[in-house]
Amino acid sequence: MTEHIGLERLTGLIAFARAGSLGSFTAAARALSISPSAISKSVQRLERDLGVPLFTRTTRSLALTAEGRDLHERALRLLREAEEIEQVAKAARGEPSGILRIAASLPIGLHLIVPLLPRFRAQNPKVTIDLRLSDQIVDIIEDGIDLAVRIGDLADSRLLSRRLAPHRLCCYASPAYLASRGTPRHPDELDGHDTVNLRYQSSGQSFRWPFRIHGRDVELVPASGIIVDASEAVVATIVAGGGIGICTSFMVAPWVERGALVPVLADFAADRHNVSAIWPESRRSNPAVRAFLKMLIEASY
Repeated sequence: MTEHIGLERLTGLIAFARAGSLGSFTAAARALSISPSAISKSVQRLERDLGVPLFTRTTRSLALTAEGRDLHERALRLLREAEEIEQVAKAARGEPSGILRIAASLPIGLHLIVPLLPRFRAQNPKVTIDLRLSDQIVDIIEDGIDLAVRIGDLADSRLLSRRLAPHRLCCYASPAYLASRGTPRHPDELDGHDTVNLRYQSSGQSFRWPFRIHGRDVELVPASGIIVDASEAVVATIVAGGGIGICTSFMVAPWVERGALVPVLADFAADRHNVSAIWPESRRSNPAVRAFLKMLIEASY
């Protein structure tokens, strides 16, 4: 009986550590790949065993109590040690296995990662993929992510990284739109065209279109008649003939191949070298991480 109670308390501490970091039982459940009700019950049982409330709960939020804040950092250390034990065990097996948690934005996930998954699973049938797509930046360590792919600069010194192949930002439009409105020859001519632009969900700012003009990087924000807050919506709108939009080359490649989109102002397109795979130091020897990273690098070049 004593061992059973000890195991329950350990489970409760892990659930408490993750929920305290993420501020939500639902987010903690996703990070640990269990149900929200299991997280809630584990935390309630831990509170009952310890005799102190760990969270203040409302219908909209979950906040640590004073007692919870005092215990949370210690619980986090326990969680990190448990994860390190898991990684050591996986490395010792040598064969990729277990759950591989991957995080990326929706465009990167759909166009760079998803096409690799069937082949990766065929080669590594003991690995279960947990792919999480969101435009919100996640804390890779706190959320228990094994590998992420991001666009932009990296500032977290706790993470290892590898630059992937460069991509091109270029304007595109449908053949039907260009047939009816003509094709601009210089970025200055965009003022006479319908354009579709992206608005960042995180900041509400419009995307600044980069061009390479006379050896200089120039950014423009066209007066767009259609503004959307998802990159996929930009592609869908210009495919439907809504105007000219700017997109990454890896997003529109299938549409260009089938002739549904045509590059515009290609001589002024900007190359970017800011897509990186990143992973925690603790995952360095994880066979599943190493196998997927190898496939991702080979596919991007």
